Amino acid sequence: MSSSCCSPDGHCSTGTATATAVGVSTTYAVSGMTCGHCRDTLTKAIGGLDGVTGVAVDLEAGRVTVTGTREPDDALIAEVVDEAGYELTGRV
Repeated sequence: MSSSCCSPDGHCSTGTATATAVGVSTTYAVSGMTCGHCRDTLTKAIGGLDGVTGVAVDLEAGRVTVTGTREPDDALIAEVVDEAGYELTGRV
C-alpha cells in the first residue's frame, strides 16, 4: 500500500510544519500606508522580488519588514515601494 501526502479532499501534508520566512530580515519606514489595500499592494510588489521570502506590513507603525535569502538591495526596495505609490523613508 502506497502512502500519499494528500488526503482525498485535496489537502496536502508532508508531515512537516509550514515553512515560515527564514533568512535576513530588514525593517523599513514607509509613509503613505493607511489600509488593507496598502498592505496587500506592498506585500505583492515586494514579495515578487527575487530572493524575498516574506513581507510583513505594520500599518500602525508605518513599517515594512522584508525577509529574504540575502541582504536586500535598499535602492530596489525603495524603487518598488515608490512605484506602488508609497515612500520608503529609510531603515528602522
